Amino acid sequence: MNWQDICDNPLFKDLPFKFETDRWGHIVMSPATDKRSRLQGEILNLLRQHLPHGRVLSECSVQTSEGVKVADAVWASAEFFAHRGLANPSPEAPEIVVEVLSPSNGRAETEEKKELYFARGAREFWVCREDGEMLFYNNHARLEHSTLAPEFPTRVELPA
Repeated sequence: MNWQDICDNPLFKDLPFKFETDRWGHIVMSPATDKRSRLQGEILNLLRQHLPHGRVLSECSVQTSEGVKVADAVWASAEFFAHRGLANPSPEAPEIVVEVLSPSNGRAETEEKKELYFARGAREFWVCREDGEMLFYNNHARLEHSTLAPEFPTRVELPA
């Protein structure tokens, strides 16, 4: 099955978790938690505030050399969307890709995803830890703050 076949298959509709594929096309599933979902939503809100001239997406699929990976949150410019169109999955990564960690995410998995997104054109990769701490990277090093959204907070606080 290719990614569009998976998306169109009624067996995979309304699942309570997200899934990606590995390099062989096998489906890999991750459980969702309410806290992780709330962090993801807050990041999307903050991205809209700090980068109002682009668009944000949740669950953005990107074709990588290791299968389809689904970023938890992304920000992309109008140029990105003009070039990408409605491709599913996207052959390129948006400018900012954000992964919200859960207990099942290991360091090696996160590092691999970071490199896969950079290989597809991401300019920054952000990690949100379970406590809301934000880590920012470009394709060379960890950054103190995002260079694309320098005022983005280094910790995401959930509203009560």
